[in-house]
Amino acid sequence: MVGMDIGTTSTKAVLYDLDGNVLAYTNKLYPLYRDATGMAEEDPEEILEAVVNGLQEILRKADLKNGKLHGVSFSSANQSLIALDKNHKPLTRVITWADTRATKYADQLKADGTGKTLYEHTGTPIHPMSLLCKLLWLKNDHADIYKKAAYYCGIKEYIFYRLLDVWQMDISVASGTGIFNIFDLDWDKDALALTGVTTDQLPKIVDGYAQSTGMRDEYAKVIGYPKDVPFIQGAFDGALSNLGVNAIDEGVVAVTIGTSGAVRVVTDHPVIDPKGRVFCYALTKDLWVVGGPVNNGGVVFRWARDNLFDAEKSTAALLQEDSYDLLTEIAKRVPAGSDGLLFHPFLGGERAPIWDADARGSFFGLTQMHTRAHMIRAVLEGIVYNLYTVLLALEEVVGEPKSIMATGGFARSELWRQMLSDIFEQPVTIPESFESSCLGAAVIGMKSLGLIDNLSDVKKFVGETNTYQPNPENFDVYRELVPIYIRLSRQLQTEYTNIANFQKKHAQHGETQE
Repeated sequence: MVGMDIGTTSTKAVLYDLDGNVLAYTNKLYPLYRDATGMAEEDPEEILEAVVNGLQEILRKADLKNGKLHGVSFSSANQSLIALDKNHKPLTRVITWADTRATKYADQLKADGTGKTLYEHTGTPIHPMSLLCKLLWLKNDHADIYKKAAYYCGIKEYIFYRLLDVWQMDISVASGTGIFNIFDLDWDKDALALTGVTTDQLPKIVDGYAQSTGMRDEYAKVIGYPKDVPFIQGAFDGALSNLGVNAIDEGVVAVTIGTSGAVRVVTDHPVIDPKGRVFCYALTKDLWVVGGPVNNGGVVFRWARDNLFDAEKSTAALLQEDSYDLLTEIAKRVPAGSDGLLFHPFLGGERAPIWDADARGSFFGLTQMHTRAHMIRAVLEGIVYNLYTVLLALEEVVGEPKSIMATGGFARSELWRQMLSDIFEQPVTIPESFESSCLGAAVIGMKSLGLIDNLSDVKKFVGETNTYQPNPENFDVYRELVPIYIRLSRQLQTEYTNIANFQKKHAQHGETQE
């Protein structure tokens, strides 16, 4: 089985045998375009090329003389939007979840109360990430595109259309759009009325187990796959990450820190938060993922490395060492709590739990005694504090966690693993599973094809686990600092919009992130 994850800055493909062992891996990168304030777009043709090249490379690495390729199953990032003309040609690039240009319309929905009702129907918090707000932005600010648009979809649906000539969206991705009713399991009439979009303009909704065959000749020839190989629709990356670390049982929380981050738990029915702090999206129609995504994970660590530790980054490159490992070694010299230095990691606005695209980052508590070493530890702690506030909101909605599984690029760092356990005051288990969203996609594919009986069979594929126990010596420090962190965030929130407006007014240029 191939599990393929179409992500924000790269597409990854992993070839697994039917015991879940990794046989081959590819990772194809592409840019995230930030040419204007708030923009975060990708080129759909660059992503299509990455998918084609990834599938081609995986096939070259596979030994099909000694085995059969059963299928390809897909994961993708949520909340992407492409407007298409009547011939399904893109009128826009891929407007990603990280794009905040629809902030004005999210604010309006929150202010007039419409947003609360829509959240209760759709399970998607009101935020510029959602297709609901993006469509309102296109309708009002880019009427020329809106009038030409015959269809709308996300990146996975576009890839399936181009490769296989099918026009469909899995229930998992649909449930994160903000225009899908998670109780009726269909497009939400009130959301569509607000945007002016009709069901005829949207893909058909299918189960994540749906199979498609018959790749278009132009791609079948290039990739080299037999045309009868089924492509399985799959789900969104966060839900599949939970599946890929075997966090699908009641009370098992998955914490992920990659470029961004998330805290999620699976339930057997849709759950709505009266305070609107967490999302509720589908894994399948029988399993629902409740949680909160954060914008600011490893990307903030990278910012700190590039802007506060440029010399160390260069030194690490000369010594052929990992610059992140060097920084975590520096952070270890500083005691838990960073001697009272707090960092709010909101460099890219924030989603859960505050859902404020205008949120901004800050150091608080700086004194003359603080050093760059304090600052790097405070950055790492701030990212985990923020994830902990998401867990606190989640506990109110679904109860206290029974166990915590952690995954993502951060999980390579022993310091970060221990920090997570100390701040959460719970044992944290790190599964060995490689590329959890790809594994989750592969497991969905295996279930679709009858190769396994239940999704819970994933436990056979996850591999060894490593559990970190909380250090009681650090409890008192973090128990004292976390409430200050939370109160401070609430107090600063009154000024986030003001400083964000100033920055937008005086913005000089955008950027392209590779």
